[in-house]
Amino acid sequence: MPGFGPVLAAEFLGATGGDLTVFETADRFAGVAGLAPAPRDSGRITGNHHRPRRYGGRLLRVFYLSGLSTLKSCPASRGYYDRKHAEGKTHIQAMLSLARRRLNVLWAMLRDGTTYTPVTARAARMAA
Repeated sequence: MPGFGPVLAAEFLGATGGDLTVFETADRFAGVAGLAPAPRDSGRITGNHHRPRRYGGRLLRVFYLSGLSTLKSCPASRGYYDRKHAEGKTHIQAMLSLARRRLNVLWAMLRDGTTYTPVTARAARMAA
């Protein structure tokens, strides 16, 4: 998968122990990584989402840096980031959204036992 070099891959394996079955779902894995918003509602105030108080900083760093490195090399990731940025998200919010997307793709790859197949430039333009 683009963006995961030997250092980030080793850090990912070290943070997860190499076994993703303990997380059961991609949503639970995202919560542990700090990429799933947790509600902090109070009284009548609803929709107040923040990063969870307890999360794996190493996993968040791995997915954030992998997303940052793919902005230059992967047109699909760049298109997704640009679309989120155009929606009004800040740079950090758009990067965290891209990191969550990459987490979902990696989860599906490891669950199905498949390899990453890059998206063509034409398909990336259509997706954006």
